[in-house]
Amino acid sequence: MLKSIQEWAVLFIIVSLLVLVGNWIGYEVMPLAALPGLFVLVGLGMIGLIIHKALPFKKIPSVAYIGILGFIITIPGMPFQEKIVEWTAQVNLLAIATPILAYAGISIGRSWTDFAKLGWKTIIVGMCVLVGSYLGSAIIAEIILRIQGVI
Repeated sequence: MLKSIQEWAVLFIIVSLLVLVGNWIGYEVMPLAALPGLFVLVGLGMIGLIIHKALPFKKIPSVAYIGILGFIITIPGMPFQEKIVEWTAQVNLLAIATPILAYAGISIGRSWTDFAKLGWKTIIVGMCVLVGSYLGSAIIAEIILRIQGVI
């Protein structure tokens, strides 16, 4: 388990640096302002992964533990709840999603043989998901912008 924790720590450090840079460039949040929120998010991630690894219930994904922990520490009335919410508000969601999705793309690219084993149907489904997401986002943006009178 120690080796897993070390690998997670390295991955979290790399992603955290990318998140800090993306948050700074894209959303003009200074890295020092985002650092406390990033520490909270990384801590939640590490604790959730450790819980997942330690407990015998392997059918429950680690993201469930992470989400539950995040929910618990932000319940109104919990110690430091207001500070945690204030700190994590400084870290933009898209600044987090970008390096994570890039990592996912790289890991898929490294294992094209495994990806190819999924078959041509997976590629079609993936393309439909991408096109549907793009069109859905464009339609929603169009509707909202028209309601607001921007276009």
